[in-house]
Amino acid sequence: MIVAICPRAEFVARWRQAFPEGRVIAAVAGAALDGQPSQLWLHDGGIDERALADRVALLIRSQPGVPVVVFSAAPNQQRALRVLDAGARGFCHALAAPELMRQVATVVAHGGLWIGPELMKRMIGAVVSRLDRNVGGSRADLSRLTPRERAVALEVSRGATNKEAARALGITERTVKAHLAAVFEKFGVRDRLELVIALRDPVAALARSVA
Repeated sequence: MIVAICPRAEFVARWRQAFPEGRVIAAVAGAALDGQPSQLWLHDGGIDERALADRVALLIRSQPGVPVVVFSAAPNQQRALRVLDAGARGFCHALAAPELMRQVATVVAHGGLWIGPELMKRMIGAVVSRLDRNVGGSRADLSRLTPRERAVALEVSRGATNKEAARALGITERTVKAHLAAVFEKFGVRDRLELVIALRDPVAALARSVA
């Protein structure tokens, strides 16, 4: 069961639209977390970044193996970096659309990492720059992909969001998502960052393909 830790009624209401079968508790308490949830969603409660990171780390220690997602009423890149560094697997807006929240939960459940598009672009840019220096700009073998899957994968490797990739390729976002899911499966990766590494590092791609 997915559990949300959130004392704010307005954010609980939105979260319940995404996870009607989920459980909500107002605060972290030993008795309240009886049993092991499948995911813990922590509302940041307006606390400062350091205290938030400490709270995430505490949850991870108290519930080993349970992924933590932070949802914030005022998300920004600095807060995202803090909670991800503390071990969170996702960071999103507390008023995100229910469909988006469910996507976050799905990605995290499969071991992936979910962050906002702006931060994702920054991270992909940093990863690409470093890998290009280390491996000389080599590329993985894309022959296993269909032409459309290859086009989507290359757009994503440049840091494009689904919307930007759809616009560039003249297809719908839903089609981009479908092709991206197929690319993830073929390369044995769980999220966009892992895909970028696999596309830029043939050794990493080969290791995943034979694992």
